[in-house]
Amino acid sequence: MDKPRYIMIGGFLGAGKTTAIARFGQYLADGGKRVGLITNDQANGLVDTAMLRSRGFATEEIAGGCFCCRFSSLTNAAENLTASTKPDVFLAEPVGSCTDLVATVTYPLRRLYNDQYDLAPFSVLVDPVRARRVLGLDDGRQFSPKVTYIYRKQLQEAHAIVINKTDSMDAEAIDGLEAVLKSEFPASRIFRISARQGGIEFEKWMDWVLEETIGNTPAMDIDYDIYAEGEALLGWLNATVSLNSDRQFDPGALLQHLCSQIQSAVATNDGEIAHLKMTLSPHTGLGDVAIINVVRNDIVPELSQSIDEPVSGAELVINLRAELDPAILEQIVRDSLSGSSLQQSSQVADASIDHIESFRPGRPVPEHRDSI
Repeated sequence: MDKPRYIMIGGFLGAGKTTAIARFGQYLADGGKRVGLITNDQANGLVDTAMLRSRGFATEEIAGGCFCCRFSSLTNAAENLTASTKPDVFLAEPVGSCTDLVATVTYPLRRLYNDQYDLAPFSVLVDPVRARRVLGLDDGRQFSPKVTYIYRKQLQEAHAIVINKTDSMDAEAIDGLEAVLKSEFPASRIFRISARQGGIEFEKWMDWVLEETIGNTPAMDIDYDIYAEGEALLGWLNATVSLNSDRQFDPGALLQHLCSQIQSAVATNDGEIAHLKMTLSPHTGLGDVAIINVVRNDIVPELSQSIDEPVSGAELVINLRAELDPAILEQIVRDSLSGSSLQQSSQVADASIDHIESFRPGRPVPEHRDSI
């Protein structure tokens, strides 16, 4: 019997990894393959996990650190999925602020579990707007140099750099981005896709990932002090909130209002959103979920999944990652959930925070690191 294919898909916060994995997983399932998904975050309560499970995927979540620092948890998650689902393909999404994953995850998996998994090359997705700014092609709000260091290291280690969201930018701008990526990262294969739309280019990338083998390229050099300092500049916030109202409200309108409030407050405090994701699940729903995403300060909040009917009660899950002090992020979220803020949106609802945590990621300490 063939070994299951293990595919890790990385990229910075907001690159569209979860959307790509969901489409990839559906493509495999439609082709008769069993799929197991593994999500990853620095804390519990991940929006991505809820979204993927709502679409029927067998999903394990690893919280409390990246795959590199939770390598044993990663292999345990794969074993759990093997016992329950027996996947033909594993799709794994690491934390978007992490790098050095080939040396600390892919190569150790090959050394320790080569008889159990068929390892695919590592793909790194990029949002073209963010990538053009990081690479100096466009003006716009930037992360600080140490956060940008992590971003560029992700590109450096990629076997394939996947320009995502090509439907959101004109072809000439994508051409310019691709030319710079090829010049600066010549060892990487470049793909251009739209995870939201799918299509032939998406299938070309999937076919490559499913068939290509990993070479023996030496692991990249990386300064873990700069890496740790860059991650520590990012604020992390997860919250779970109960929403109740004496009259029905529009889930999408409420999510858009909250996103706009948070965006404005982050910008006012001289921060930059890396990714803000929220889900709203009705108390009386049968698996319905509304989902909204924001990947920088200067973007209109976008519903990626909606609920057609109004609701009077729901659970709201917020995942916010931004370059800003986490204590400030928490105050922003609390203010946005206040009664006066919600009433401004004409969505009369009482917001009760069931759980909230905000923090900076700790120093990455990989369980393994293989140089080749």
